Amino acid sequence: MASTSTDRALSPGHGRTSRLANALRMLAIDAVQAANSGHPGAPMGMAEMAEALWLRHLKHNPADPQWWDRDRFVLSNGHASMLLYALLHLSGYDLPLDELKRFRQWGSATPGHPEVGHTPGVETTTGPLGQGLTNAVGMALAEKLLADRYNCDGHTVVDHRTWVFLGDGCLMEGVSQEAISLAGAWRLAKLCALYDDNGISIDGAVAPWFADDTPARFRASGWHVIGPVDGHDVAALDAALDQARTSERPTLIVCRTTIGNGSPGRAGTAKAHGEPLGADEIAATRARLDWPHPPFEIPADVRQAWSAASRGAAAQADWQRRWDAYAAAHPQDAAELARRMGGTLPREFGVHWSEVVAATQMRAETVATRKASQHVIAELAPRLPELLGGSADLTGSNLTDWPGCGAVRGGQRGGRHINYGVREFGMAAVMNGLALHGGFIPFGGTFLTFSDYSRNAIRMAALMGQRVIHVFTHDSIGLGEDGPTHQPVEHVASLRLMPGLDVWRPGDATETAVAWGVAVQNAHRPTALVLSRQNLPAQPRTPDQLAAVARGGYVLADRDGARAVLIATGSELALAMAAQRQLDAAGVPVRVVSMPSTTVFERQSAEWRGVVLPAGLPRVAVEAGTPRGWGDLGCVAVLGLDRFGASAPGPQLMAELGFTPERLAALVRGVLA
Repeated sequence: MASTSTDRALSPGHGRTSRLANALRMLAIDAVQAANSGHPGAPMGMAEMAEALWLRHLKHNPADPQWWDRDRFVLSNGHASMLLYALLHLSGYDLPLDELKRFRQWGSATPGHPEVGHTPGVETTTGPLGQGLTNAVGMALAEKLLADRYNCDGHTVVDHRTWVFLGDGCLMEGVSQEAISLAGAWRLAKLCALYDDNGISIDGAVAPWFADDTPARFRASGWHVIGPVDGHDVAALDAALDQARTSERPTLIVCRTTIGNGSPGRAGTAKAHGEPLGADEIAATRARLDWPHPPFEIPADVRQAWSAASRGAAAQADWQRRWDAYAAAHPQDAAELARRMGGTLPREFGVHWSEVVAATQMRAETVATRKASQHVIAELAPRLPELLGGSADLTGSNLTDWPGCGAVRGGQRGGRHINYGVREFGMAAVMNGLALHGGFIPFGGTFLTFSDYSRNAIRMAALMGQRVIHVFTHDSIGLGEDGPTHQPVEHVASLRLMPGLDVWRPGDATETAVAWGVAVQNAHRPTALVLSRQNLPAQPRTPDQLAAVARGGYVLADRDGARAVLIATGSELALAMAAQRQLDAAGVPVRVVSMPSTTVFERQSAEWRGVVLPAGLPRVAVEAGTPRGWGDLGCVAVLGLDRFGASAPGPQLMAELGFTPERLAALVRGVLA
């Protein structure tokens, strides 16, 4: 984006600070002081970086924060949130000055770390370091894949960049290397990271614990590296950004900065990182920066120079003309892209999904739910071009590919299946970026026991309300010979504790098909599909029971005069049905409730829950995992597993550890005794 004479005049170009950058510094200083909480040092150190990018290169329109073809800006070091809030406010987003004055306060639009959906212009929720960078990789990948699919001769409607600010802490987190490696392998040329290389973290100068050759690390992963450049020299930063725009690889710009730049007593020290400067130091900083204005006051000429209203409107208007021409020439593709970017499903999706579920029930196959999942994916993918699959080096085990999907490869066009390599955390955070960008419903697979590696990214998807689908296979000790390192025991219960995450552990192929449909339709909620390695028998269902599966819990097999309720999930559903038959023979009638998703069931009406789990009947649950959590459903006994597994064939292991119809039937009789 071309520079203007106004911002050139206000910026010294080769000085140590500029008035435009100082406006960002002072808003951050004043907001942190007013809150008596926050991180002034990073905003002060990155102010010129922000000026160079936001005024000279970033394509955005404050009047329409959701414009599809805007550039994405990610503040990976999210503790520097006041830098982003100052930028959004001064650029013209709907973020009034009063909200900056209420930084970190209850109900404000300026929380301590940026939150997508909470503040206009924030692209992702950041704070857990390294994940913002990884989200940005997902965003850049989304842009590339959409451009591959929809741009054509004479029409370019997907053409934007992803920019990231990151710090030492982001690069210390291991997930950063996963992201860096993937971005290099995919040759994401429209991704540019600006590294705030200030050499300071909370504990002090980082050299004793962060001695990496960072430029070499990026180069080794296939990045184009620029610098080090003076991170307080706007002209040098502008030139570096110009160079990044011509690269055929992702770019890192190493920006040498001083944390807390402008503060006479705190600059270059850890004291600048995470606490207010204090009244005396703020006064000294105002004097040092020649900023005589009261707190939160911005001179009119500075405010005018920062406004992106006219530039943003012009950029979007230019795109709109291109879009209109594209829509006229390629109406079907334009309608599909608009639908995908709007996050809506095809009009016929509900009918098609119902047909898939009904056909699955009719086939009545004995099949592992991981295989049933692959069957559903193969049915849905041709009708849902936004489905983008993948696996963390376990495609043949997770079964997340399908015929004709094509692989995503650097230097090649398209592809709908991603080989993430052994990078569970990176996969989950990249999927968050894909979902945040729009146009995709990403899903990715690994073994359930490795969900621990990706847990914080799963949590971030739940916090952000993003439609991301995690396919977790090999769901219990039933996987067998791989042993306790690969046998999840506590993982399902742990995932169920996470607010905003739907957890499905289907008991047969039909429940798997239903779970997939619900997950795809959950536009603002991530889903964990917990699937078996071993084959599970199909269960008979009436039409009413088939319709009830989507409610998370339903009566699968009832008996007149039932004296207890058996609640089962996953592979243990067949075990519960076998136990019911044994109890029938002993004259002890019980009801079997299938509970493929406690999280969905708990959102049902009290009336429905009362019908499925009537008061007065004792409840006994069975699941090949920790019994913790089942008490929330009023269970008085649980056949579970409060130890790690062992290496043995799956059926033998299940029997050795007590998961047999005989033991479950005995447990019920004991409760009724």
